[in-house]
This record gives sequence, C-alpha cells and structure tokens, in this order.
Amino acid sequence: MTTRMITPPPLEEGDTVGIVAPARSIKPEEIEAAIRLIESWGLWVVVGKNLYSTYHQLAGKDEDRASDLQQMMDDENIKAILCARGGYGTVRTMQHLDFHYFARNPKWIVGFSDITVLHNYINQQLHIKTLHAQMPLNFPREGMDNRSTGLLKNVLFGRPLSYSWDPSRALELRDTLSGTLTGGNLSVICSLSATPYDLHTKGKILFLEDVDEYLYHIDRMMMNLKLSGKLETISALLLGGMTSMNDNSVPFGKEAYQIVYDIVDDLNIPVVPDCPAGHREPNLPLIMGSHLKINQKRGKVTLEFAD
Repeated sequence: MTTRMITPPPLEEGDTVGIVAPARSIKPEEIEAAIRLIESWGLWVVVGKNLYSTYHQLAGKDEDRASDLQQMMDDENIKAILCARGGYGTVRTMQHLDFHYFARNPKWIVGFSDITVLHNYINQQLHIKTLHAQMPLNFPREGMDNRSTGLLKNVLFGRPLSYSWDPSRALELRDTLSGTLTGGNLSVICSLSATPYDLHTKGKILFLEDVDEYLYHIDRMMMNLKLSGKLETISALLLGGMTSMNDNSVPFGKEAYQIVYDIVDDLNIPVVPDCPAGHREPNLPLIMGSHLKINQKRGKVTLEFAD
C-alpha cells in the first residue's frame, strides 16, 4: 500500500520565509544577494538567531543550530524554510529536534547535499514532501533568477514542475518509469545506514549525486547500497551530478558514472543519467517524496512531478 504524501501549502506574496544553517558556517556577505532575490519574489525573509554563528567549521553548536530550525518549524508565520548551505552537521542536530508541531503544520524545507538527512526523515517518518533544490549560498550573485532559482520559486508558489534534458547515454525506456522519489547525496545516505534516518528504497525511484569524492569511495558506497539490498527493489536509478571527483596516483580506472553502471549491471534496473540536479549548475528542484514520472521522447528525458 502506497502512503499518501503531504504537499506543504504553496507560498503567496507577502509570506515570510526563514533561512537557517543546520550544517557548516556561513557569512552574511555570502547570502546577501540571495536574500535580495527572495525579497524580489514578494516575500519577507527572517534569518535564524544563530545563522552567522561559528563553532569551528559549524554554524554554531549543535543545540544552537537545532534551536534555529526548531523555532522556524514551530513559528506559524514562517511559511517555508531554506537551509543556507550544506557541508556537514545536520545529522548532529537531529537528536535535539521535535517534529510534532511540524508534522501537523507542514511547510517546505529546502536544501540539498547535507540536508539529505532532513529529506530522509521528513519524507519517510512524517510522509511530508521536501525540496531538494538550490540553497542561498549558491543563488546567483547578480540578483536575478537563473533556471535553478526560477523553478524553485515556481514550486514554492505552487506551480507544476517538469523539465527535460538530453542524456549523454542512450536509454532503453520503452515505457514511462514511475515511483516515489527518494535519495539525495550518496555520501550522506551511506553515513545514515543502520540509523533511524536510514533510507527505504523498495519500489521507489532512487536519486543519487555527490561531489569531491574519491572514485574508489563512490565504488565503496555503491557496493554498500547493493550489498544492503537497497538497489535490488528500486523502480529506477536517477543519477545527478557526480562533480569534481578525485583519483589516486594509481588510477581507479573508471569514472563515477561507469562505476555505478557496472555495479548495477546485473540488477536489471533502469538507470537515467545526467539529471540536472546536485552539486552542479543548473541544480534544478526535485520534489522528494513526490510521485515522479520519467519518460523519453525524441531522445529527451522528461521528469514530471505529480501531486
């Protein structure tokens, strides 16, 4: 039986959105342009009390970062929450968070990379959709929407989401692929194995992306997913950016995508490459927890997100 997923309410002009930093630290000048752009959408912006705090690499101590997110989740005047950046640290806030009010009064939570922790928990435990999308740190500096932020704005304001691209590898899609979308950053997903935030993949479309990893790490993590049974029962594998990969002095011998193809070769699952999402530009929105249809027409792959 498929669980009904809850779609957070759309924004309206005049609404207030919050910005928090649940992971790595950020400086005011790094998101000034993003705040101006969000305000140009007709929204008010409130930043977390500890947004610009620092504690070594982190944006303040765990309790402080969690406090900002908790306050934004519990404030009925905050209609959506944007995570300022990723890095590392979101998982350290989870033990300090209470999602009971949020579960009854859902709102969009936006981010990617380290924010995969929140996507996994909110989608699976609360059955609420979230947005894997561009974060303020990566908004365009010139203060004008690009494709990534333009589509993010559309989703936040309740407009339907679909887009297409030309894959680098020929696909054999005879029928439309469909399933609930799950996943996110490969490194984060593997780090959550055997925790309360572990990923459930059965019957779902699994999205994966990563950045700045050694190629043998990609192989090791994909083998983890395979040996733990997370790949056997998915309906499709959707690959985003595998960006800025590293290699050793003795080469691993395969690029990131080829590593993935080889590991899943005997599983007979469709693999859809080059999804324009992740640590790349464009980084187009993915509605995590949404029912997703993937089809191919005249060589182009199209994603269509349903209610």
